[in-house]
Amino acid sequence: MSEVLEQESTELELLPSPETALEVYQQPKGLDPYIDRIRAEVVGHEPDVSTDKGRKAIASLAFKVRRAKSALDALGKEQVDRLKDIPKKIDAERKRMRDELDALAEEVRRPLDEWQAAEDARIAEHKSNVAWFGQQVDAWAGSDAVTIREAIASVQAVKIGDPWQEFETEALRAKAAALESLTAALADREKYESERAELAELRRKQAEQEQKDREARIAQEAAEKARQEAEAQAQAEREAAARREAQAKAAAEQAERDRLEAIERQRQAEARAEAEKLAAEQRAKDAAEAARLAEIERQQQEQARIEVEQRRREADQQHRLKLMGEAKHALMGMNITEELARAIVLKIARGEVPNVTINF
Repeated sequence: MSEVLEQESTELELLPSPETALEVYQQPKGLDPYIDRIRAEVVGHEPDVSTDKGRKAIASLAFKVRRAKSALDALGKEQVDRLKDIPKKIDAERKRMRDELDALAEEVRRPLDEWQAAEDARIAEHKSNVAWFGQQVDAWAGSDAVTIREAIASVQAVKIGDPWQEFETEALRAKAAALESLTAALADREKYESERAELAELRRKQAEQEQKDREARIAQEAAEKARQEAEAQAQAEREAAARREAQAKAAAEQAERDRLEAIERQRQAEARAEAEKLAAEQRAKDAAEAARLAEIERQQQEQARIEVEQRRREADQQHRLKLMGEAKHALMGMNITEELARAIVLKIARGEVPNVTINF
């Protein structure tokens, strides 16, 4: 236990104190004294690898250096973590301050905001009421006279006084303007409707007169039509008689033409039959002659083919004999008799020697 306490105490002495750690780590080469102190502890050691104790001592020193390194690094990291927490704490406090002061500002301003909202609503209501007069003009000015009178009555019924507050004067002007516009629109509409009534009466009378004129015209047109139909019927009967006479004459002429044409068709048919008979006989002669000539040509071509095939076979035979002769002489060059060499070549040519061929 005492050895552990002594080891921990020694390692703690190699580290900066918590009060000076931040300043030490901020300085360039601020850790050099601690590095030098660690180096001093291990530099004077004489390494002995020949014994187990010596090797353990070397390992222990190296482990101690690494422990010191880890401790110094961990302490430095603690300083960095502390520094990282500072902005977070500052930002948190700033946010808390902003939230509380915003809430306080809203609380202080709330009466003013509530008054302003009520004031805006009051003014908007007055403006809407003032605009209502103009809306009546836009909505009803083009309507019929009865509707415009009702609109004038609804505008006149609106009382303007103290409840209108500072908009009283503006409301009076809007009401007067609306009544003026609606009254003018009523006058125009009444004039328009009166003119339309007069025009409708004129149109009614004109329609009655037009109906009388139309009935008289229809009666006159009916009489004229009856006269024209009677004349047309008489003319149609005259024309029908003339057509029947012309048709009878045309039929007789057509019958004569048909008789002459039938005689001509008979003559032409007989001539065509005779011509076709002669042509058929000539075609038969031509076909027989063509068949005879074709057979002669076929026989000539067949004879030529046989001769060509014979020459090809003879040439192939000569070629094969030449190659087989060359092969025979090659075998005879191996001290084989001519008879044996010929027998070998013939056996190969007939395919009786496996895996051996002659390329002709």
